[in-house]
Amino acid sequence: MIRVGIVGASGYTGGELLRLLLTHPEIEVVQATSESYIGKFAFQVHPQLRGQTQLRFIGRDALQSCDLLFLALPHGEAQKYIDRYAALAPKIVDLSADFRLRDPAAYASTYGHEHLAPEWLERFVYGLPELTRNSLRSANYASGVGCNATATTLAVYALVKAGMLPPTQPIIADIKVGSSEAGSTPTDSSHHPARSGIVRPFQLTGHRHEAEVRQSLAAAGAYDIRLSVTSVELVRGVSAAIHLSLPIGLSDKDLWSAYRAAWNTEPFVRPVHEKSGLHRHPEPRLLAGTNYADVGWEYDPATGRTVLLSALDNLGKGAAGSAVQCMNLMCGFEETTALTFGGFYP
Repeated sequence: MIRVGIVGASGYTGGELLRLLLTHPEIEVVQATSESYIGKFAFQVHPQLRGQTQLRFIGRDALQSCDLLFLALPHGEAQKYIDRYAALAPKIVDLSADFRLRDPAAYASTYGHEHLAPEWLERFVYGLPELTRNSLRSANYASGVGCNATATTLAVYALVKAGMLPPTQPIIADIKVGSSEAGSTPTDSSHHPARSGIVRPFQLTGHRHEAEVRQSLAAAGAYDIRLSVTSVELVRGVSAAIHLSLPIGLSDKDLWSAYRAAWNTEPFVRPVHEKSGLHRHPEPRLLAGTNYADVGWEYDPATGRTVLLSALDNLGKGAAGSAVQCMNLMCGFEETTALTFGGFYP
């Protein structure tokens, strides 16, 4: 058993972390902070945890040493106190955007201010195991992932890896998201200060997650990534349609070969491309509460027009699920532990 704490546990991602970790056989959650709910039971804020835990929220000043800390704070907060958190735990998984980008200049241009702890950026491994698994196994610090960045990266990565998608054209991702992506309160938002439940556009140009995708694909070239993110009548979920062109005359077999080569050994990425039936393409509602990402495509061999598709739960594979997956790798546990829930249907 390792002793784990969650800093900022009253938000949506904090609640999802608690839900996952309370079922983890190798973990004991010993502390969870919330400056707004000090002394309250976790289940009073996260009603899905009734009967699951008697844990009470504490303030960050009451944090004690433990084996691993999850930081589920609003963006910009973890970097302010990272030295203090690192003194309390030898391993850290940060779910915010504070340590996702390795280049301080890229961080400043993306987030509009200088990083407060730039010397820490290189210490964090980007927390997308499908791309950084070997580094995570020996890491002490892992960053979170952006849910829209994860959906986009997983959609295009198979073709990039197969050499079928050179960086010679814009990659335009039209992304639809659920209201929970705005956070449980305005200050929880990892994107914009929109209250949960309000359906409104998020960001149509210049989305911050573009920098993550460019960084993830940089080894294959300087890709021109353009995200357009809007919200729809959905609570949990990300659905991405990525528009691009491929050479004419390809076959479904060619595309299947690329996707199988990339994902057949991955426990949480599933190609979905059916020729008939109701569920031919990835659907976010089927993935609510899971750590799975489904990816697929539609291709016109006569014109080369291609739409790549992906779906995931923004609180699962797009946040807390990936964070637990990183922890499993960092601590030497089976990677899929506590993450195999398959979702609901219908």
